[in-house]
Amino acid sequence: MKIAVLGGTGLIGSQVVTILREAGHEAVPLSLSTGVDLLTGQGLSEALEGAEVVVNLTNSPTFDEASPAFFRTTMDNLLAAAERAGVGHAVILSIVGVDQVPALDYYRAKVLQEDILKAGPVPYSIVRATQFFEFMDAVMSWTADENAVRLPSNPLQPIAAADVAQAVADVSMGAPLQGTRDIAGPDVFPLDELGRITLTARGDQRTVVTDDSAGMFAAVPGDVLIATDGAVIAPTAYREWLGR
Repeated sequence: MKIAVLGGTGLIGSQVVTILREAGHEAVPLSLSTGVDLLTGQGLSEALEGAEVVVNLTNSPTFDEASPAFFRTTMDNLLAAAERAGVGHAVILSIVGVDQVPALDYYRAKVLQEDILKAGPVPYSIVRATQFFEFMDAVMSWTADENAVRLPSNPLQPIAAADVAQAVADVSMGAPLQGTRDIAGPDVFPLDELGRITLTARGDQRTVVTDDSAGMFAAVPGDVLIATDGAVIAPTAYREWLGR
């Protein structure tokens, strides 16, 4: 199949393209660098010509109140172009528990993206993943200084980006789900403990201070970011990934 991958040069997208090509498909990475602008629609119709599947891995440049407008515009452009091109399957990547965190602008924006896809004219699949291992440094940086990192104790079930890419590729090669597939890592950690594991593995002497008001995840209630029954559990463990 010809599979168009928007955001195909990013962390997940580049790996999805590789997996699809290794499976024998014509995977075409699309991004601003290839002349496709999903926000304006420039180059999109031409890029989707002959594509049987389109995978949208683009992301809002901000995580604030501007993010809903980004997802609305880009999804409207994508679905209109996909329908014109006769694309038979549209896939997006979202977040486990995203509809349970209304206090966060970005999570509300991702729910909007899902809803637009569900209501659109193209058969669809949604892959919801838990937080990526690769984002742990950014999470710690939000509330860190030279001596300490402040983190809440919310439970997370993080996953390797490579496992997310495999899940997205698998769904893209199959029939539309007309629904959602959740994927998560094999282990659950309180976020503050995840910080301690990370710093120890890197020889970082800073202390992790448990602070349930610190950072973005302080707005997340309970264990809503933990995978529920029926989720696909990925193979890569966090400690294994840290020790690569």
